[in-house]
Amino acid sequence: MRTLLRLRNVDARYGRFVALSNVSLIVPEGAVVALLGPNGAGKSTMLRAISGMLAPVAGEITFDGVRIDRMPDHRIAKLGLTHIPEGRGIFPGLTVRENLLMARNTARDGDGLGRVFELFPILQKRRSQTAGTLSGGEQQMLSLARAIITTPRMLMIDELSLGLAPRLVSQLFNNVQSIRDSGTTILLVEQYIRHALRLADIVVILHKGKVRFIGEPGELEHDETLVESYLGTSGAESISS
Repeated sequence: MRTLLRLRNVDARYGRFVALSNVSLIVPEGAVVALLGPNGAGKSTMLRAISGMLAPVAGEITFDGVRIDRMPDHRIAKLGLTHIPEGRGIFPGLTVRENLLMARNTARDGDGLGRVFELFPILQKRRSQTAGTLSGGEQQMLSLARAIITTPRMLMIDELSLGLAPRLVSQLFNNVQSIRDSGTTILLVEQYIRHALRLADIVVILHKGKVRFIGEPGELEHDETLVESYLGTSGAESISS
């Protein structure tokens, strides 16, 4: 498969704290890569470094062969790399439709609204409603909708399920599956390990800012020691269930 995103020996820091150390990673075009690890492992930092929210102090990041680790975030976004950070990336005081139209203004091509409403019919029903009055699940749908309306080549999603009930998480992952089926490459940080593994082609485990495992989801089923060491007992139970 063709490489779309590549990290080579990337270091990132917050002041003196080393958040990523010598991290290398390849994301093939069209694949879903699940980025797993305990809290503080560096998962969100990696996404921030890729999208330009945090400048790495060493290493190199390329997107479709173009070096982006010194680019401002708005230029990276124009290349087709979209980041949904942890929390809900919406404007709560605007209506659903206004949120979508604002995002559409940055789209590389196309109208986008029709595709969004086909994928998220509830947003069409709520299009005149203020975004801040939506349920938590609907706000996350709106975050996804704002991202895909820009027709990204690659979508990075940080903790989509945060604070949501399991039923809503399943629904959102069905939406992400549809986005993946359309050909969008996805880098996913997710606490619901079982959902992430069902969607992923490649799994990466981070621990204390370093890559500890890269492989296929099925490989984790045969290495309980690895899983428990870096994901804990609950992670092992999620994988075996």
